[in-house]
Amino acid sequence: MSASVSLPLLKRIPPGLWTALAWLSAAVEPIVEYVVMPPGPTYSLNFPRGGLDSLGARALLALAFVLVLAGSAVLRRTTSPAYALVLAGTVASTVAWRQDEIPPLQFLAVDVALCYIAAVRPRRNSLTAAAGALGVLTCYSILRLLTGDDSGIAPEPFLALTVAIAWLIGNSVHQARAHTEELYARAAAQAVTAERLRIAREMHDTVAHSIGIIALQAGAAARVVETQPARAREAMLTVEKAGRETLSGLRRMLGALRQADQDQEGPGQDHGRAVASLQSAAGLSDVERLATTAMAAGVRVEVCWQGRRRPLPADIDLAAFRIVQESVTNAVRHSGADSCLVLVDYRADELAVEVSDRGKGGGTSTDSGYGLIGMRERAALLHGDFTAGPRPGGGFLVAVRLPLPATTEAGAR
Repeated sequence: MSASVSLPLLKRIPPGLWTALAWLSAAVEPIVEYVVMPPGPTYSLNFPRGGLDSLGARALLALAFVLVLAGSAVLRRTTSPAYALVLAGTVASTVAWRQDEIPPLQFLAVDVALCYIAAVRPRRNSLTAAAGALGVLTCYSILRLLTGDDSGIAPEPFLALTVAIAWLIGNSVHQARAHTEELYARAAAQAVTAERLRIAREMHDTVAHSIGIIALQAGAAARVVETQPARAREAMLTVEKAGRETLSGLRRMLGALRQADQDQEGPGQDHGRAVASLQSAAGLSDVERLATTAMAAGVRVEVCWQGRRRPLPADIDLAAFRIVQESVTNAVRHSGADSCLVLVDYRADELAVEVSDRGKGGGTSTDSGYGLIGMRERAALLHGDFTAGPRPGGGFLVAVRLPLPATTEAGAR
């Protein structure tokens, strides 16, 4: 069971906090240097000492702080409106200082927010956000041309390049994330298909065994029908019981498998291995043997039986054992626990199985969680309920409930 991995510190910091820190670092520094601190030998044309003397300029700068902080706070929940607030706060700050251009460091917050939007939102939204930033920069360029201010190098082309870079980085993250999700979905689908093929092969072996029993009992009945009618009748009753159980299991299994459109197996399958596979087929009767094997691997497995033990349909018996086997194997390999509890409860209308441990793992046979997918698929094909997850007091719990046919209880009486 794979241990949970904590995210790096940089990824644990919310994107809104990065945006706020970038903007505040650029907005607070000129206030401290050119307004709060005593006059010094240096001066700035962009941040004049008397720039914030008027009450209107101070109110506008305060509004800029409110807009940017509000946008940063809700950036993860409402990306587009939050981005608009950050961009509007940046413009309001330049107006408060009576600037005709946006300082590059202060515009860095807009780039951070744009990068996040491109990473988590659809491409149409991110392109709209990038167009908004480029539109603001274009307006500043036009304003500079109209006022005839040609002092220095215009920063707008440089800022437009940072907008493009921020969008490209965020879009690359978005594409990588989408590709990873697609690969995981494809691998999960392949795991489900592989589990269904495995179930189909096991069902094939079970049916082959039942048909073998039917053929043997029918032949025995034909030989003694005239001399030993009682034995012939007993043999035919065995044939009837085996046939009904096999048909019932086939209806349950094939009814679920039919929904998957996975009705073809690879060519050249060796049907002669059915008997050999049957000899190695397992059921809940082999749970004790599984516990012994796990104990040899260093994990003590305690098996607790509840309810009246009785014969189960082959498909339910085999599915329950496979879930127990997978869960115990996970506990041995990944949990780090020294003990494991297997609870098998024979109820009137269902079979309940729980496998729990006190380890510190995550509960999958692989880091991708395909072991859980296989167990869940087995339970779903039998119309059962499957749950798996960490326990409140530590460790991991796998629980499954498989409904039993009404004939199971009646036949056991």
